[in-house]
Amino acid sequence: MTEEIKGVQDYYPNDVAHCYGCGSLNEHGHHLKTFWDGDETISRFTPKDYHTAVPGYVYGGLIASLIDCHGTGTAALAAYKNENRIPGTNPPFRFVTASLQVDFLKPTPLGIEFELRGKILEVKGKKVISEISLYADNKLTAKGKVVAVQMPDNF
Repeated sequence: MTEEIKGVQDYYPNDVAHCYGCGSLNEHGHHLKTFWDGDETISRFTPKDYHTAVPGYVYGGLIASLIDCHGTGTAALAAYKNENRIPGTNPPFRFVTASLQVDFLKPTPLGIEFELRGKILEVKGKKVISEISLYADNKLTAKGKVVAVQMPDNF
C-alpha cells in the first residue's frame, strides 16, 4: 500500500478547509491538490459529465474555479518557499483570492484530465501574484492571473 502524496491544501487547518474547489473537508468539492513541479506548481483535475456547458465541452465557471483554487494553492506554496519552510510547518499559510482574471482561449473538452500549471510572478508581503495555465490534452485552453492575499486571522 502506498501513502498518498499530500498537496498544499491537505495542510490547511480544518477551520479553513471547506472551499468547494480545494477544501479537503468539502465532500462535494473538487479536492484540487497543488504541488511543486520544478519552479512551477501543478494540479490535475478530471471534470465530471455534469460540468458541461454544451455537449462535449466544460462549463467556463468550472475552469475559473480551478484557476482560482490553483492560484491560492500556488500562493501558499510560494509563501512557504519564501520563508524556507515546507507545508505542514507552523504557522500555516492560507490564501484567498483578491483578484481573478481568466482568459478562455479555446473550448475545453470534457472527458479528459486537465493539467493546471502555475508560475509565480510576485511575492510581496502577504500578497502573491501568479499566472495559471490550464491544459487539456496538452493544449492550452485557458489562462488566468490570480492575486491572492493571506487569509486574515479574523476571517
